[in-house]
Amino acid sequence: MRPAKFWHPAEAGKIQCELCPHHCILPDQQVGRCGIRVAIEGQLQARGYGLISSRHNDPIEKKPLYHFHPGREIFSIGGWGCNLACQFCQNWTISQQVDGKAEIIIPESVVRSARAEASVGIAYTYNEPLINIEFVRDCAELARKAGLVNVLVTNGYLEEKPAEFLLPLIDALNIDIKSMDDAFYRKQCRGSLEPVLRFSRQAVAAGCHVEITNLLIPGLNDAEEQVGRLSRWIREHLGKSVPLHLSAYRPEYRMTLPPTPVVVLERAYKRCRCDLEYVYLGNMRTDEGQNTVCPQCGSIQISRSGYATRIMGLVGGACAKCGRKADVIMKG
Repeated sequence: MRPAKFWHPAEAGKIQCELCPHHCILPDQQVGRCGIRVAIEGQLQARGYGLISSRHNDPIEKKPLYHFHPGREIFSIGGWGCNLACQFCQNWTISQQVDGKAEIIIPESVVRSARAEASVGIAYTYNEPLINIEFVRDCAELARKAGLVNVLVTNGYLEEKPAEFLLPLIDALNIDIKSMDDAFYRKQCRGSLEPVLRFSRQAVAAGCHVEITNLLIPGLNDAEEQVGRLSRWIREHLGKSVPLHLSAYRPEYRMTLPPTPVVVLERAYKRCRCDLEYVYLGNMRTDEGQNTVCPQCGSIQISRSGYATRIMGLVGGACAKCGRKADVIMKG
């Protein structure tokens, strides 16, 4: 365990966590809703510091990030726990429990592993990384000194001050906006929408590269009006060049609804393309929504088949056909 940040003493010897919008009030020995942050003798402790569930070198497209160092691999680590409890969680075996006897690694080891793998950087992913903000911050500082990029794959359920603490060290994020309906967040995730939208705006304002993911669940958040609200919000508050990944749902954890039909993804793709320059379809093979296409001339800049990526229409950071500056960050 390590001392946690972002908390204050509360009444009757309890403490209140200030990391995420839940603001858990904890008596001694009680753990927050994330399963990670625990009150011990009047102090908040981060019991998940360095506690690892997964580590692997992944294609960066798997995060998914399509406009950030395409074709590169990134060293990816995950911990345990989450501050949301989504009924449809795709990684519930690590997000909805904590294995206190799991492997523990130190930040220096994470950076050494990333460099040994010739990775472009480190992705904090698989579970919700922000509940382990102290560990992520320590890793990110070392990674930046080593010339590595830092990537967050997150639900964005974080308060403003912790975000200010971490975002200056983050290069890119994929933020999961699960629905534009607050009732969906409350019923399906035990959370709320506005903090996620605020964090998304904050990440863009901090100069981070941001891409958004939306998992489409039949009958819950896949209506044309609902996806249209999301694409309009992204255009108005983040920018029309921010990529949106529409992902197919499959039954997991406590959700037993049937999988997302391909026609639902394709309909959502067409609607969101009315607002955004880059919309992608994931978790299902489709003809549309795979390649990166120049918004000006329509030529293919990056082709994709699964995680196989080929940069074919970019020269010097611009479209090879019309010269428009590409909305893609590449190491080099």
